[in-house]
Amino acid sequence: MTDQDEDLFPRAAVLRKVLSFTIAHWRRTPALAVACGAAMMLATVTEVFVPVYAGRMIDAVGAGIASDAWRAFAAITALGVGLVVFRFLGWWAITPLTLNMMRDVTQEAFARVQRLSTDWHANAFSGSTVRRITRGMWALDTLNDVLLLSLLPSLTVLAATVILLGMHWPVLGLVMALGALAYITLTIGLAVRVLAPIARLSNQWDTRIGGILADAIGTNAVVKAFGGEEREEALLGKTVAKWRRRTWRTWMAFTWAGTGQSSLLWLVRAAVTAAALWLWMRGQASAGDVAYVLTSYLVLNGYLRDIGQHVHMLQRSVNEMEELVQLHDEPLGVADRPDAGPITIVDGAIRFEDVTFHYGGHEKPLFEHLDVAIPGGQRVGLVGPSGSGKTSFVKLIQRLYDVAAGRVTIDGQDVALATQGSLRRQVAIVPQEPVLFHRTLAENIGYGRPDATMEEIEQAARLANAHDFIMRLPKGYRTMVGERGVKLSGGERQRIAIARAFLADAPILIMDEATSSLDSESEAAIQDAMERLMVGRTAIVIAHRLSTVRALDRILVFHRGHIVEDGTHETLLESEQGQYRRLFERQAGTVLAEIH
Repeated sequence: MTDQDEDLFPRAAVLRKVLSFTIAHWRRTPALAVACGAAMMLATVTEVFVPVYAGRMIDAVGAGIASDAWRAFAAITALGVGLVVFRFLGWWAITPLTLNMMRDVTQEAFARVQRLSTDWHANAFSGSTVRRITRGMWALDTLNDVLLLSLLPSLTVLAATVILLGMHWPVLGLVMALGALAYITLTIGLAVRVLAPIARLSNQWDTRIGGILADAIGTNAVVKAFGGEEREEALLGKTVAKWRRRTWRTWMAFTWAGTGQSSLLWLVRAAVTAAALWLWMRGQASAGDVAYVLTSYLVLNGYLRDIGQHVHMLQRSVNEMEELVQLHDEPLGVADRPDAGPITIVDGAIRFEDVTFHYGGHEKPLFEHLDVAIPGGQRVGLVGPSGSGKTSFVKLIQRLYDVAAGRVTIDGQDVALATQGSLRRQVAIVPQEPVLFHRTLAENIGYGRPDATMEEIEQAARLANAHDFIMRLPKGYRTMVGERGVKLSGGERQRIAIARAFLADAPILIMDEATSSLDSESEAAIQDAMERLMVGRTAIVIAHRLSTVRALDRILVFHRGHIVEDGTHETLLESEQGQYRRLFERQAGTVLAEIH
């Protein structure tokens, strides 16, 4: 098998997958799809019969029979009216059909992306993902137009013309059929074997451009901080140069393909014309018949010429939809089980029961036979070096990953059997680096409780020591914060995230060094607020500065996926060779005796 053959089968599989995807969406509104197809076929059939009556009119004119000429003219006029009416109905039906499909695929792709695993998002450019969705959405518009408004009428006129000519003159029908078959074979062969692989590569580089643009624009503050504008421009320049080379090859390939197809059409036209003249010389066709044949070919020629463009557009739209369809095939990573139900958390008691967990692609587990219980209402600190398992521990509580063995329970309920939405709505998160939506401050604070009143939002902001700085802004709580909260300082973003956690009022609270970005003046006030927030809730604090966990009920010390120490601040300091004591002394920068 040649390299081209090896490429053909995957591309044919992609074509089948995209067409199956499209047809499945047609089935959601079958009446519109059928109405559009039927109307366009009927409109096309009217064009096929116009040459028949044109030939009769010419014969009637030549014979001087006015009544026959006028009857033929009336038939042509009626066919013209039918063409306009049926074509309007086809376009009328395809408009809601396509808009519904574009709406559905965009919403479903977005919903799919939202539910893909944390690992998938960590490895994907957000700009590239957006480009895959939007480009696929508009490619679907093109695909519908090509299939229902273009290819279907073209195939209809081809079949009808060949049948009508073959019924009168089998030779002409055969010439027309062989010429059309040769042209269609050439067109499809070029599209699948030559044009599709080239177009696919140029699409990939188009996606990369979107990713680089989004990456640099989204981190413009870092670019400015390090004077990296020229470096980013150079990186984009290299990518655009590669895209230009790929796209130039694609466009030139389409140019050469179009030239070859046009040449073949002229050969078919010459063969049909010669056959019609030969029949006329033999007395088997009248002048009107010759006019009928030539007019029929001119109609068919227009459709055949367009078939080449339609196939090219079909292949291009398939290439552009391919990445969108792939999103629907991406495994979710973590999916709700068929029997999953909402979880109800009251006490917030967390337990890891013989848990084994490893990240995808890692042979060695991070956690192996991990057993730990956190009673409801307990305030627990997680400490340890980077990569020791602290963040993974809280991610398993949120079920951002599934365990390989054992189970994680909350109030005795296996989190794997709960719907993810119901679980995460009852776990409030205050991340170390909060990310905000480009929405108002009120919307960001109220994200965990969309039904919260303005009074409740303001009270949460006061508890987080955010109300005062918000009120100093020109628009107060209606202030837009910019993409990812770029208009706010790090401390202000952190206080908004803390206010969001206050408002969520969840039974379980997870904080990842929640005060690390705050200035010293407001840190004390926030610490007091956090103390109040943790009362009556199960609180897990990932601590990078050990001073933040001294007053907690319990501290778990992680090291290479194991909990090597478990106790209060005071009891852990009593162990002279303990991991916690070494970490504490290193951070304090002095001996333990001097600290006391």
